[in-house]
Amino acid sequence: MTRQLIQAAPVRKRIRVKTCQARAFEVFVTRFDSWWPRTHHIGNAEMKEAVIEPQPGGRWYEKGKDGSQCEWGRVLVWEPPSRLVLSWTINSAFQPDKTVQSEVEVRFTPESGHETLVELEHRICAADSEAIHAAVDSPRGWGALLDMYSAAAARTV
Repeated sequence: MTRQLIQAAPVRKRIRVKTCQARAFEVFVTRFDSWWPRTHHIGNAEMKEAVIEPQPGGRWYEKGKDGSQCEWGRVLVWEPPSRLVLSWTINSAFQPDKTVQSEVEVRFTPESGHETLVELEHRICAADSEAIHAAVDSPRGWGALLDMYSAAAARTV
């Protein structure tokens, strides 16, 4: 039996980061591991590193302390320093699931005062889309993650 995919309303978050557009993009991607919390992993092993490979088709994944790797998705759109789109192949139980067809788009817009507006939109299409939506829009979801990212970006000015 095939699972029916359901489109949920997108989760949208935005934050102003106290750094220029290029640095904001760089910290989000190439310094991803510096701000992504170790508690947010889905692999069987304790997470050693969180990685976004900086290229179209690159992987978005975690490396475990035991050498294992667990893929979260792929880089779909690579437009530095203004836009990044990642596939999200994780279900509501936070397990890898190739039937989930979701995307996380992040836009970086320069603003006055050496700041950057960072807008994240998580578009969810999955059999369990409402449960994914609830998880990523929760207090431990994208809002909290963007706060951690903003703090890391401000430290690198």
